[in-house]
Amino acid sequence: MSPSPPPDEVTDLEARPAAAPPRRLDAAFMRRHPAHWIALGFGSGLSPRAPGTLGTLWGWASFVLLDRWVQQAAGPAGWGLMLVLGFGIGWWACTTTARHAGLDDPGAIVWDEILAFWGVLWLLGPLGGFWGQLVAFALFRYFDAAKPGPVRWADRHFKGGGWRGGFGILFDDLVAAGCTLFSIALFVAVWRAGT
Repeated sequence: MSPSPPPDEVTDLEARPAAAPPRRLDAAFMRRHPAHWIALGFGSGLSPRAPGTLGTLWGWASFVLLDRWVQQAAGPAGWGLMLVLGFGIGWWACTTTARHAGLDDPGAIVWDEILAFWGVLWLLGPLGGFWGQLVAFALFRYFDAAKPGPVRWADRHFKGGGWRGGFGILFDDLVAAGCTLFSIALFVAVWRAGT
C-alpha cells in the first residue's frame, strides 16, 4: 500500500482549475478583446478554409498598402521597427487569444503569418516585384503548412501554454520565413553562378 500524499499536495491538486473547453473562434469572439483582433488578423483568420493562406494574403496586401507610409515615416529601417513592435504586440495578442480560446495554437491565429511574411517582403527588397513576391508567397506557404525540417523542430519545441505559447505561435512562422529567404537566396546564387 502506497503512503498517502501530504495534505498540502491534495489541496494543490484539488485547487487546480480544470482546463477550459475550447471556444469557437468567430466574429463575436474577435470583438471581445483587442488582442483577438490582432491575433486573428482583423478577421482574415476566421476563414473556414485555409486561414493561414488568407492571413498571409492579408499580410501581403497590408505590406503593399503600408510600405510607402512606413518608408516615409521612418526611412529604410522603418520595417525593422515595425517587425520588432509587431513581434512584441503579437506575442501578447497570440498568448491572450490562445488562452481565451482554450487552445495552444488555434488555426485562426494568423498574426504569425502576417508578421513573418512582412519580414520576408521587407528583406526580399529589390527582388520583390510582383513575381518575386508571388514566389516568396508560395515558398512561405509551403514551409508554413508542410513544416519540413527546422520548421517542424520549432513547432514541436516551442509550443505550450502561457507566455511561452505566444512565442511558440510566432517562432515557427519566423523559421518558415527564414527558410523562404534562404531558398530564394540559394536560387539567386546558383542562377548568378550559371550566367
